[in-house]
Amino acid sequence: MHNTLTTSPTHPACEEKKANVSLGVCLGALALKNPVMTASGTFGYGLEFADFVDLNRLGGIIVKGTTLEPREGNPYPRMAETAHGMLNCVGLQNKGVDYFCEHIYPEVRGLNTAVLINVSGNSPETYAECARRIAELDAIPAIELNISCPNVRHGGMAFGVTCEGAASVVRAVRAVYPKTLIVKLSPNVTSIADIARAVEAEGADAVSLINTLMGMAIDAERRRPVLSIGTGGLSGPAVKPVALRMVWQVFDAVKIPVVGLGGIMNATDAIEFMLAGATAVEIGTANFIDPAVTMKVINGIEDYLRRHGFNDVRQLIGAAHSAS
Repeated sequence: MHNTLTTSPTHPACEEKKANVSLGVCLGALALKNPVMTASGTFGYGLEFADFVDLNRLGGIIVKGTTLEPREGNPYPRMAETAHGMLNCVGLQNKGVDYFCEHIYPEVRGLNTAVLINVSGNSPETYAECARRIAELDAIPAIELNISCPNVRHGGMAFGVTCEGAASVVRAVRAVYPKTLIVKLSPNVTSIADIARAVEAEGADAVSLINTLMGMAIDAERRRPVLSIGTGGLSGPAVKPVALRMVWQVFDAVKIPVVGLGGIMNATDAIEFMLAGATAVEIGTANFIDPAVTMKVINGIEDYLRRHGFNDVRQLIGAAHSAS
């Protein structure tokens, strides 16, 4: 089992303090000023939210999914509301890595926060080539490798549901990508701990979990699925208990840091994930409801630390394990 303070190695940039409370954490060599990041696909490229939040105050921004070649995504409709959540089958629509490098990167490189790119592909080779091009961008310190997207017809989750598939992608990317490598795991598996161990063995610096759960909605009046491809990824508060359980399990299974996400709507949710073992968290669906939610979560974590007499947010990491 992890020691609650050794999951985030001491790093000078991790010691940033505000009113005697340290919020800094590290994911391998990646130092974050606080543990609150935005989840890919819910925050655009970050710039779209500049009117609502101080982007430089975020621990990190994970931009929308990026692939080697442009993708049109799936046909509409590709989003649907559900009880306590939402379904989507956007299908990784994006203009490709070269477009990002030429047009988006110049706009985000000056931000005073960690900007990460979520990378996807349909073969180990396309993942690796996309990562190789991103590695050349000085101001992008890390990538999040998406081996778990459940709403594309080929690739994506197919790699994330077996140890062999997950390992093959991480191995290919690790060979060409020298910076911090976070691997995003699928919950649609029998044992997420086994997948986490497999990617750790291939050189992942951290894992993030969970991606969306497979689900669907049916229009009873029309007697057909609501989403264009039938199924999609379920996110929002409905998935939080599953995500929390999986973070708890993976924390005990690996030595690398865990990033928790799935239904985080407020600071209390984020703190629960850290107590379960997350070094950092990502906020996703909540951004659609309240575009300023990330600032409220940062404030809420800081307030919690003060109220409970903690001076370092890293004291929360995995603390519920020692109390159980």
